[in-house]
Amino acid sequence: MDPFADTLQRLRETFSSGRTRPAEFRATQLKGLGRFLQENKQLLQEALAQDLHKQTLEAGGSAPPTGSSSHGRTRRNTFACRQPSTLSANRASSLDNIQVVRQPLALVGLGVPLQHPATLTELPLPLPRPPGNCVVLKPSEISKSTEKVLAEVLPRYLDQSCFAVVLGGPEETGQLLEHKFDHIFFTGSPRVGKIVMTAAAKHLTPVTLELGGKNPCYVDDNCDPQTVANRVAWFRYFNTGQTCVAPDYILCSPETQARLLPALQSAITRFYGDDPRASPDLGRIINHKHFQRLRGLLSCGRVAIGGQSDDSDRYIAPTVLVDVQETEPVMQEEIFGPILPILNVRGLDEAIDFINRREKPLALYAFSNNSQVVKRVLAQTSSGGFCGNDGFMHMTLSSLPFGGVGRCLL
Repeated sequence: MDPFADTLQRLRETFSSGRTRPAEFRATQLKGLGRFLQENKQLLQEALAQDLHKQTLEAGGSAPPTGSSSHGRTRRNTFACRQPSTLSANRASSLDNIQVVRQPLALVGLGVPLQHPATLTELPLPLPRPPGNCVVLKPSEISKSTEKVLAEVLPRYLDQSCFAVVLGGPEETGQLLEHKFDHIFFTGSPRVGKIVMTAAAKHLTPVTLELGGKNPCYVDDNCDPQTVANRVAWFRYFNTGQTCVAPDYILCSPETQARLLPALQSAITRFYGDDPRASPDLGRIINHKHFQRLRGLLSCGRVAIGGQSDDSDRYIAPTVLVDVQETEPVMQEEIFGPILPILNVRGLDEAIDFINRREKPLALYAFSNNSQVVKRVLAQTSSGGFCGNDGFMHMTLSSLPFGGVGRCLL
């Protein structure tokens, strides 16, 4: 028996009725979404604490509050976004009325990842909703507590005739993808992204993917090592490294590595204390499967900082690896954990060549006191996002587009 047929049929009937098209209706739904974020902030933070051992500060940084302003702007624009755009005519059509009219698609599927299930669920929702689409939301089954909140609480704030939360693991997701959608948004790993795109291709459904990868961080010899270490460590170990835009590895000269290592140790101690395991600010790995994968990566290169782990607590210490080879497993996949490899290059040219030989990253970082070095990295590489002399601060700006190039399309 198909567990999703009735739900999807209900949503399509709602769309066909025209109920979702008036701007007033769409604005009401966005207001409901905003109320959900504000009224359930504590509940979502508690769910994140259960899923990821997150404390309030980190949960607040990757949970709903970041979306409130964007929802407000979307509500203000919802009346304007469906207004036809009048275009200029040529001589042959000078008597005609030429317009671009934006129309809703119908049924949109939205799949979100484990690391920021609340944020990456809520932020894309305004995208499909203002045009009048109906939405099917599939939260990650790995984030059990947050999945439960989204399934049980979020629907109370939205019209369930045009919005549904569906649950399940890989088998159920496969069944869901057998159905025809009019657009699919998915955030997650390249492996699952391929599954989503393959399923969508059967119906010629357009897909928007936001896929993780390996984000390079180039550190120039001309830099202040402690400033760099403070920023890289904070962004690398935020959310226990389970962030798709986190710096995934460092490229620097052997001389800069020698200066960075004590600075990184100082930064880790400053942020998490002498015993990071006891720190209230360091989370845990989402589940045992991911923990075992990460622990296997600790054997790559040589551990210079950290390296401790505990199976019973899914704990992995903030770790820095050195003497890492490009061919080792830690450099063949997105790490998605609190492990930071350092690879040595002879200079900027070699670093740029290294970056360009690999898949285009979702994010790229460059640190240097010389602005020309930062500009050159930006000009001679390609990435979804770029930040000079800081971590993923570009993610805090809702005015900037978010997405990648190559395998990551948005």
